[in-house]
Amino acid sequence: MSNRTDSGSDSADRFEPTVTSLQNNYKCPEWFRDAKFGIYLHWGVYSVAERAEWYGRQMYIPDDPVYEHHVKTYGHPSEFGYKDFIPMWKAEKFDPDRLVGLFKQAGARYFTPCAVHHDNFDLWNSKHHRWNSVNMGPKKDIIGMWREATLKHGLRFGVTTHLARSYSWFNVNKGADTDGPYKGVPYDGNDPAYREFYFEPHDDTDHRQPINPPEHWRREWALRIKDLIDHYQPDHLYFDGGIPFQGDDAARTGLEVVAHYYNQNARRHGGRQEGVMCIKNCAGHGLYVDGITTLDLECARADDIQQAPWQTDTSIGPWGYLAGAKYRPVREIVHELIDIVSKNGNLLLNVPPKANGTLDKQTEQILSDIGRWMEVNGEAIYGTRPWGRYGEGQLRFTRKDDTLYVIALEWPAAGEGLAVPSLGGQAGASKVSDVTLLGCPEPVEWEQNDKELRIAPPAAPPCEHAYSFRVKFAR
Repeated sequence: MSNRTDSGSDSADRFEPTVTSLQNNYKCPEWFRDAKFGIYLHWGVYSVAERAEWYGRQMYIPDDPVYEHHVKTYGHPSEFGYKDFIPMWKAEKFDPDRLVGLFKQAGARYFTPCAVHHDNFDLWNSKHHRWNSVNMGPKKDIIGMWREATLKHGLRFGVTTHLARSYSWFNVNKGADTDGPYKGVPYDGNDPAYREFYFEPHDDTDHRQPINPPEHWRREWALRIKDLIDHYQPDHLYFDGGIPFQGDDAARTGLEVVAHYYNQNARRHGGRQEGVMCIKNCAGHGLYVDGITTLDLECARADDIQQAPWQTDTSIGPWGYLAGAKYRPVREIVHELIDIVSKNGNLLLNVPPKANGTLDKQTEQILSDIGRWMEVNGEAIYGTRPWGRYGEGQLRFTRKDDTLYVIALEWPAAGEGLAVPSLGGQAGASKVSDVTLLGCPEPVEWEQNDKELRIAPPAAPPCEHAYSFRVKFAR
């Protein structure tokens, strides 16, 4: 790519690297609130082993089953280390245009691939780190190719970065077995020739963000993330944790990068802040303060409607590709999406490609099935906002202007109607003027009384998984 933007400061920049400035100026953009559903993926060097995304750490921990698998399959970590997977990752069947097309058909409105995981290997043409996918492995600008395909299909483009934890997470590569035939033999991470990739020797091997890491690592992290921001111009940026790093002095590095992202994004959008920054509120994973970003909940969701927009990131199964993995049922994923949207949230769903760049048949089927549901029910999802309550029993509510959507997670049994107590006269509900079922041309019988709105749906549902009733009110 050649469309680098100016990464310097501008007199119009309104975000400063302080909590106060970020709280006063950040507001989640409307595009994100309208989008509701995005696709995410973990794909990298670790995909070669087909044992999920933490392989680069677990292969250096002797009591971990991955270590045993590695020794049996590839050899001891002193002889075959994580670096030796890099030339095996060729991405020879990578077709980003086809894949993003599948994501769009599934109903995604934004796409946010992982640009660097904890394994310290950048998937872009990184100016500040030679261990990247352009110089090694696939010899491709993976993020650049993703971006081009994403914009071509009309989706918002984002990236996730998991780099902040690398300094401690990856440092187990400096160890050695304490018993057995390789007792005391150093793992390949001890070799000075690979120090730029494996880091210099130090004592922190925590799987979380390092506490007060050295200034040179904080500086390198900031340079690499700013390069990613400036070169690939994401409208969605997600850190796997809070604002890096742990420690008062260290946290300023992360605040500087967040302010840089917001300012760069606003300059690119004519002064409008279109950038969404998502972080987690997790102990040991960096700074979190309400209002400076959008909250992300990993594999979790809010209990009730949240005033501010938020996001759940979750996966169809393991985060990285795992041979033989069992994936979640589509019904479960659809219900999760509905519940999240009813509470003012978005769902970012991870799908794991194989090392060659393809999705397995089951994953493609899951995407297709979600897309079929979205074709019928998208009106009740996209561009909606929460109602007065998120739901009751097996019902969830969303609204758009003066229209209410009642989404049933279960189809009523034969002969039984659908009761909506919160739309009864005694609940103070407005007078209903019409009820229709999305995807169904047949009229729907209904009655509103003091107790409830009672709906008698047609004999056959128009889709699977969940069913959206459009409720209009008398003016």
